[in-house]
Amino acid sequence: MIVYSLRCKNGHEFEGWFRDSASFDAQSGQGSLCCPTCNSRRVEKAIMAPAVSSGRSAQKAHAEGKSMRQFMTGLRKYVQENAEYVGPNFAEDARKIHYGETSDRHIYGETTAEEAQSLVEEGVDVAPLPPDIDGAN
Repeated sequence: MIVYSLRCKNGHEFEGWFRDSASFDAQSGQGSLCCPTCNSRRVEKAIMAPAVSSGRSAQKAHAEGKSMRQFMTGLRKYVQENAEYVGPNFAEDARKIHYGETSDRHIYGETTAEEAQSLVEEGVDVAPLPPDIDGAN
């Protein structure tokens, strides 16, 4: 994984996590990147400062927390825009996709913690969706 500092055309800065630099290039070229603050699709790499140890750990923790919230908001938005919402049928639909009983597609929805654990134990690729921390959706 590689983390880039990103900036949209409106000057909002946020982090993006990518498998490698080619993944960033591909997503950028397709216009798939989106600012979690203003939804701008004009996103580019920002200049990254090297990590330097200082006595400002509280400020650093605050900045990292803000960056994490922005990342989680962006990830949630990406999933909502690029996957099918299946509501409470998530576990059933995920199994059908995994076992080839229905078309392969990206989905999201709700399930219980026990059902999610059962999916993981069966080898179904699932992950929790970050919470809606800003209350937008």
